[in-house]
Amino acid sequence: MSFDFDTPVDRYGTWSVQWDGVADRFGVDGLLPFTISDMDFPSAPVLLDALHQRISHGVFGYTDWRLGDFRPAVAHWFATRHDTPVDTDRLVYAPSVLNQLSQLLRMWTEPGDEVVLHTPTYDGFRKAVDGLGRVRVPAPLDDPEFRVLEGLLARERARVLLLCSPHNPTGKVWSAEELTALAALARRHGVAVISDEIHADFVHPGRRHLPWTRFGGEGERWALITSGSKAFNFPALTGSYGFLGNAEDHAAFVRRMETGEGLASPAVLSLTAHIAAYRHGAPWLDAARAYIAGNLGLLAERLGAAFPELGWTPPEAGYLAWIDLRPLGIDEDALQRVLVEREKVAVMRGSVYDAPGFVRLNVGCSRAKAEAGIDALIRALRG
Repeated sequence: MSFDFDTPVDRYGTWSVQWDGVADRFGVDGLLPFTISDMDFPSAPVLLDALHQRISHGVFGYTDWRLGDFRPAVAHWFATRHDTPVDTDRLVYAPSVLNQLSQLLRMWTEPGDEVVLHTPTYDGFRKAVDGLGRVRVPAPLDDPEFRVLEGLLARERARVLLLCSPHNPTGKVWSAEELTALAALARRHGVAVISDEIHADFVHPGRRHLPWTRFGGEGERWALITSGSKAFNFPALTGSYGFLGNAEDHAAFVRRMETGEGLASPAVLSLTAHIAAYRHGAPWLDAARAYIAGNLGLLAERLGAAFPELGWTPPEAGYLAWIDLRPLGIDEDALQRVLVEREKVAVMRGSVYDAPGFVRLNVGCSRAKAEAGIDALIRALRG
């Protein structure tokens, strides 16, 4: 099957955070954005068809995610995409991955407890942990044999290891050996694991994503949290799901969502989108991933020609290019001024992710837009 990723879609006026909200972060309207991690592509045609059909029904009453095909569709996706059987009796549902994270932190920690997470750090994690009055404890991503991490997990108030798998913003895909070691460390120190796997379906050829359900033990305190919205580009429909390793934790989470949070009825279009994507969307996703690999390859080629000292290579997963500019001795503030004022583009600075000296460039877009962003970044770096 062929899909059109080249034709640009005008997203202005759609309340888009990336396009209409650019001034909120950069202070200027009208910048060409390469920022928030959504794609500029329309969702898969089979998904759009399913949404149109559901809308044409015309009735949008209260819904229950446990009825119908949602749980079987999730099981089908994990079995066919990740070669991993899952127990849908341990499935939970929530409005978003970050909402799940917040609920789990409320369940498993108290204010002042420590949450260990890797640096660079997805800024949504920082907001969630800090906002709940928990203490972020940064761990280096480059940590042979996890010696630094183990010392952090052994701290008296360490309660949770927050894992991003694959990692945002770097695109790192964790190996089986690494995940096995992480599970053993968490078990040894009595620390719960929350594995955010929303980028799992965008792993590039040569690497393989391994869900945390393979590594968390039965009855242990762990959660895998994810959503189809990242891979199939429908975050505005809301909706996420997860698996909990402990039956009592599972029951407590469901009870919390249905009573304390009043979120018993999910958005029906989110359920519809998930089911269509997981049952029929694989060809579109494979095509989108291949197209984005082309964008990343173009970036590697042009950046390598302009600045070979960076040695930049594409990420192992995702459409977010994480670029270490420290060998160039670039001043982050000065670079941002040139990008915004002269080049008229918006690119995320590394300090957003606790890593000054880097930039994160979103190439989940048409080839023409990706080329414009790549060329603008190279011109800005040249001064």
